[in-house]
Amino acid sequence: MIVENQFKLKKIAMKKIILIVAVILSTVVVTQAQKFGFIDSEYIMENIPSYTAAQEQLNQLSSQYQKELESMHAEIEQMYQDFQAESVLLSDDMKRKREDVIISKEKDYKLLQRKYFGPEGDLYKKRQGLVKPIQDDIFNAVQEISTDGSYAVIFDKAGGTILFFTNPRYDLSDQVLQKLGYK
Repeated sequence: MIVENQFKLKKIAMKKIILIVAVILSTVVVTQAQKFGFIDSEYIMENIPSYTAAQEQLNQLSSQYQKELESMHAEIEQMYQDFQAESVLLSDDMKRKREDVIISKEKDYKLLQRKYFGPEGDLYKKRQGLVKPIQDDIFNAVQEISTDGSYAVIFDKAGGTILFFTNPRYDLSDQVLQKLGYK
């Protein structure tokens, strides 16, 4: 009976070992069968003329907004300097009125700054309108290439992803550009 129980335990242990080995082997086979690739989204976007035009338009708009804000800031600085120079001659009531005007202008300045450059500002919205469709096209092209080529993962070497070594053979950037109709 003891020998019989030991035999059953060995048989169960053997089955577990075989199952574990089978799982490990299948994992290794599946992992080696996966294909990986990478793209350089900066390179892709630099080679799309509409992206370059959109960037130029955004730079011009940003410059225009910046000039307007600088002008407003210079006006506020001048008002403050004038106030400092004339404060000795002004009554308390006049001082308060002038301070209120300066504070109001500063608030307007900050509001305008947020309106132009804030997280939901005009520049952000314009960027979304101009650049997002291009990025969506790139994403769709990468998705098609991934599906057609059976890639498990496609990395983007631009931006924050750190790839220590990339074999140019697996660079799909030119394929993305061709899929988009460039080059």
